Formats: sequence, C-alpha cells, structure tokens
Amino acid sequence: MRQRILALAGQLADHGPGELVEVVLRHLVAINQTTREQSDWVFLDGTLSDIRDGLSVFCPHRYRRKVGVVGSARVATGDAVYQQAVDLSRQLAASGFEVITGAGGGVMEAANRGAGQDKSYGLNIHLPFEFAANRYIDPQSKLVVFRYFFTRKHFLLRESDALVAMPGGVGTLDELFEALTLIQTAKTVPVPVVLLAPAGDDYWQHWKRYMVKSVEERGMVSPADAQIYDQVDSVDAAVGVIRRFYRVFRSCQFLGGERLQLLLHGAPTDEQLKVMNHLFSDLLLTGAIEPFTHRSEQGVYPGLQFEFDHRCMGRLYGLIRHLNDLPIGATSLNHPEQRQ
Repeated sequence: MRQRILALAGQLADHGPGELVEVVLRHLVAINQTTREQSDWVFLDGTLSDIRDGLSVFCPHRYRRKVGVVGSARVATGDAVYQQAVDLSRQLAASGFEVITGAGGGVMEAANRGAGQDKSYGLNIHLPFEFAANRYIDPQSKLVVFRYFFTRKHFLLRESDALVAMPGGVGTLDELFEALTLIQTAKTVPVPVVLLAPAGDDYWQHWKRYMVKSVEERGMVSPADAQIYDQVDSVDAAVGVIRRFYRVFRSCQFLGGERLQLLLHGAPTDEQLKVMNHLFSDLLLTGAIEPFTHRSEQGVYPGLQFEFDHRCMGRLYGLIRHLNDLPIGATSLNHPEQRQ
C-alpha cells in the first residue's frame, strides 16, 4: 500500500496547484483517522468518482457557455411543453450555446433533441429502476453517469451559465430551488434563471403565487429576490434573457471577505459609474463601486469592484441588468455564448 501511494504521489508532484493537492491528501488522511467503516469509504469513493467523471467531460469544453434545461421526464412528444423545449434548444444552439440536461426523457430528451448531439450534454444517474440516457447525447464524450443526486446537481449548476426551468415535478422543483438557494447565498455566481412554459400554461403563475402568498408575504424571502428569475412564455423571450445577461456583464468573482468583482465586456464612463453609485448604494457595505482592470491568462478585462452586502443578491441582479442596458460598444458583445 505504501509503495502504491508513493507512486501516486509521484504523479502529483509536478501538479500546478500543488498546495491544494496536499490539502486534499491531508483530508483523506484525516478521514481515515476518523472512520474505518466501509460504507463511509464507499460513499467517498462514489463522490470522488462522480467528480472525476464530471470534470473529464466538462473541462475540455469550458470555452463555450452552456444552458441547463430542467423539466418533467413524463412530458409526451406531442405535448406543447415538449415542442417548446425542442425549439428552445434549437435556438440556443443556433446562437452558439450548448445545452445540459438530466439525460432522460420528456423535457430533457426534447432539449437534447433540439440542440443536437454536438451541442448536448447529459447528466444521467444510477437508479434502482432503468434510466437510460436519451439517444440525442453522445455517450462517449458528452454523457456523465452519476452515483449521487447531489453531485449531479452540483455539475448541472456549476457548468451552466444559465438555467431554464420548464414545467415538471419534484425533481424539477428541487433543481430550481437548489439554483435559487445557491445564488441567493452567494455559493454560486449569478446566472440568468428563466421560468418557461407555453403561452396559456399557468404552471409558473401558480408557483409564483405560492412564493408570494406563502413565502414572501411572511417575510421569509426578500421581495427583491424575485429579480433573480424571469418568467416568460416564448422561446424568443427566453433566449433573449440569456443573451442579454451577458451583453456587458461577463462574470463575477467573490473574493475574501465581502469583496465582489464584476468582470465586463466594456467599461462604463465616469458619469455612468456615478449614476450606478447613486442607484445601487444599498448594495454596498462600505465605500463605493469602483472601476478596476482584471488581468489573467484569458486576457485583460475592465471591471467593477465593491464591498457587497450579500443579503442583496436580488438587487445585484438589478445592477447587472442596468449594466447590460448601458450603451457600451464592443465587438465581444456580439458573442455572449463565448466564455473567453
């Protein structure tokens, strides 16, 4: 065992983030000192295997933005929701985006069908009953089969630059609430969340009525958190929300403490910055919204930074919308599907 471990350690010796590799190994040693139960190590093995398989599929393809599409597996091919999911993904693919689903039938099958194999990813899962991936996903390079739901949801949200939720059951609502919770608590960066159903289908109206009457009016969420998501009834509107979200806004990163940096495709003027500080002063713990320049291996980008009040995530979406409405011109604004 020692010889095999030393051989494995040798393979990690020249790894870039070496200190983090050492920390991970220390965690394994600490776990070994905590438990020798086989079930605990089976759980750990399954979790790490899921992460390994997910990274092996997604790491080579992170240069292009992806849209997660969730919805019922029980929707029939003749249903309006099924056809809308096909049309949605077809238009997303035509706009340069790729699509991620849970790899099953219904809405998931429709979304992969619309995007086509070249631009489809599937996140399947082992279940006691048969759950084969739909035929619109390349099983060799674009499919991950997870052991656990929590790792599956993690990769859905980690690798998606937008989430479109369509009518569905418990699993769909679980995925939607997971996304809203992680965004609201700043455990993931802001992404557009779109609630989509065909015109005349009141699925999301019922959901919003519940959120207002049973949750918001009791003071359990901030009314501003409704800015995190958009409800629409057409494919054009859904794709428009996603494309517009990345018009000026590029990405953001939470630094140590309360520092937040927004990376942009174009720099606002001094006058525009002054207006932003006036309109969004409630986002700040201290100081002001200030410009900065971000330099990385991917390039040099303008940005804004400030001390962010994490209780104001809904208002942060308001700031992103405000930025995207500014008359800032840059060639990169024509390609919101590109991460780099």
